[in-house]
Amino acid sequence: MEAKYERQLKKGILDMLVLKLLSEQKMYGYQMIQELSKRSHQMFVLKEGTLYPILYRLENDGYVESVWNLPKEKEIARKYYVITYQGKELLEELKELWKLYAIAVNEILEVDQND
Repeated sequence: MEAKYERQLKKGILDMLVLKLLSEQKMYGYQMIQELSKRSHQMFVLKEGTLYPILYRLENDGYVESVWNLPKEKEIARKYYVITYQGKELLEELKELWKLYAIAVNEILEVDQND
């Protein structure tokens, strides 16, 4: 498959997947990259240049907030992202929309014109 088509398919659902991860716990960027890769069996292997624009957009739109942790002992300071109430509402809307899209797309793909 051509990479540009695969990227386009993934692009449409990454916001929803990021919100899903953040609905479970606060996370920092690299942690999200690792978690998406692991849970998707390496289907969603993101680069920082893909993830951070998503996080910045979600933050600008009020769906996530960023907070810096206070490092203890040998820890390093990290910027964590937290989902907002509006982000939780958006996630629920996107999940319902995704279900409808999946049903519609599957119905189209499974139709055999020879029947």
